Amino acid sequence: MNKLYYFFSCVLFIAFASCSKATDTPAPAPAKPGLPNGKFTLQDAATAYKSFNDFFYNPSAKLYYSTTKRDNLAAIWTQAIYWDMAMHVYDRTKDAAQLKLITDIYEGGAKQYDNYNWNNTQTWFIYDDMMWWIISLARAYEITHNDAYLQKAISGFSHVWAGSYDPVDGGMFWDFKHTGKNSCINYPTVIAAMRLYKITKDEAYLTKAKAVYGWARANLFDAAKGRVADNKIGNNKPGFQDYTYNYGTCIGAAVMLYKTTNDKSYLADAKLAADYTMNSVSTNGILPAEGDWNEQGVLKAIFAQYIMSLVNDAGQTQYLPWIQKNINAGWNHRDVKRGLTYRNYAAVCPSGDIQSYEASSIVAFMQLCPPEK
Repeated sequence: MNKLYYFFSCVLFIAFASCSKATDTPAPAPAKPGLPNGKFTLQDAATAYKSFNDFFYNPSAKLYYSTTKRDNLAAIWTQAIYWDMAMHVYDRTKDAAQLKLITDIYEGGAKQYDNYNWNNTQTWFIYDDMMWWIISLARAYEITHNDAYLQKAISGFSHVWAGSYDPVDGGMFWDFKHTGKNSCINYPTVIAAMRLYKITKDEAYLTKAKAVYGWARANLFDAAKGRVADNKIGNNKPGFQDYTYNYGTCIGAAVMLYKTTNDKSYLADAKLAADYTMNSVSTNGILPAEGDWNEQGVLKAIFAQYIMSLVNDAGQTQYLPWIQKNINAGWNHRDVKRGLTYRNYAAVCPSGDIQSYEASSIVAFMQLCPPEK
């Protein structure tokens, strides 16, 4: 992920002010003249995804550009998130063309990333980059039943576990040098393990998922408030910076364990984290504007996937009005001419060059969340 971000968060123990404080996001402004002001529809969801692909998808590379300038591909780990989005759309539409896009993106990734060679330390330079792809590969297998996807996911998980897991003190290191244990590797490891357990029925995955979740709950989670820390460096106290993808993966990991074990303590954790995100990370109910021209713009696209798992898989529909409020705000502030959305849901999308990262999260939400009735 963003190297500069991790340098500050893992070595100097501080986070960028523009992303770490819930108060950074201004209260929603009234709709301005000429802007839409309504509730998004399923047709809007289709339109938003088409616009995203029109401006960011590279059909030759079969991957996504980083900006509307279309001069460089997006970061390696964010491509997995865009692949997830393609799968969300297929789940919603069952469109054969969308199924082909899932295959195409896999092929684009294989070409760009040494056929998912997990031993290539030039292509892969931190463990969590691998784990986002491992999650997506397992999900793609569930949709396509293409065994190549499953085998890549299994070998990737084995590689990351061997290099990242701490057999003495528990938890997963985010980087090859083992400088710290971050939420961005621990909770995704649980998610990947649970997906592989669901597919293979291999109890070892469930055992690993429980172990890593238990470590994360003890070291990265405030069980009184539901706040999720970003990192734990050695024996220092957890670094509590608020990033929506950490809340999302914490929620997703807990929901998956709850659905498998029926242990309601996992569900309680998921709801506590969701409540904290809604009441303390958000401002007037609007999620924070992460990603000031960096990869963190994609974080809410990850959150979208896992907060909706809490709604759909665990039946917690009380969060729907909050999610719909965010989608409506972001969609109503889109760039109407281009159909692109922005990382700051309370602000009008700029008309100039923007990143695929910051344009992605509202699109992801719209594929997953039903419109208001």
